[in-house]
Amino acid sequence: GYFTESDGTYLPTKYAVSPWSSTMLAGPCVTGLLARELDKDHGPDGFVPARLTVDLFRPVQNAPVRFETTRVRDGNRIRVADAYLIQGDDVTARGTVVYLRPSEQPPGTVWTRDEHPTPPAEAFDGPETGFARTWFGSDAHPEGWSQVRAEHQNASRKRMWSRQIPVLVGEEMSPFVRTAVVGEGTSFMANWSDEGVGFINGDLTLTLSRLPVGTEVGVEADHHLSADGVAVGTSVLFDRLGPFGTGAVTCLANARRQVNFG
Repeated sequence: GYFTESDGTYLPTKYAVSPWSSTMLAGPCVTGLLARELDKDHGPDGFVPARLTVDLFRPVQNAPVRFETTRVRDGNRIRVADAYLIQGDDVTARGTVVYLRPSEQPPGTVWTRDEHPTPPAEAFDGPETGFARTWFGSDAHPEGWSQVRAEHQNASRKRMWSRQIPVLVGEEMSPFVRTAVVGEGTSFMANWSDEGVGFINGDLTLTLSRLPVGTEVGVEADHHLSADGVAVGTSVLFDRLGPFGTGAVTCLANARRQVNFG
């Protein structure tokens, strides 16, 4: 797992360390911890999470974490809550969740894209403890999915299919938390070039039409736009039933610490 907990304080394990720096925590575990704290304090009571936005004001340090949360709105159909990630006396990240109450679909047919990402055939349905498994794919790789990052370091569209270790040691993740952990890979997939990843995201927004089924979640790059060291990237989130959400990030160039998998 990424964290242990003691009296409301979360302590990072060795698995939470960022690939950018050993003094920082990785984005997936920070995003997952924010989602877990929001879900614990404010969901669901008949609501489903429809949007999670994470703002990373500054690097989250490899140090103890605590939270303050507040419910911003609590209506019959919409619930909104904020969580502040605190280290020492500083707020280093904020998460905002929008919960919606499900209802009936309206009449009519709406256009949707025909192309859908396809997960790898191999699946693992055992307990969600002890290890992570991630497959990578790219349009330029002739054999499709593999677990070797370097095989997909090219200039084509990227995708990943992942089963993650728990956010909290010994605790099974909810589908929402699982989506938050894997969905943070939007930045990775959208910004991965033929020379590695040279952008670091300052935020993440995930929008969900439903929660995923199963213990694995996929992320496929949908678009990348960048100029003068500023990038935006989008993704499609999918499970074995098909697409269920989207991801979006805004990013800054970090070329001096570029992560190269080649």
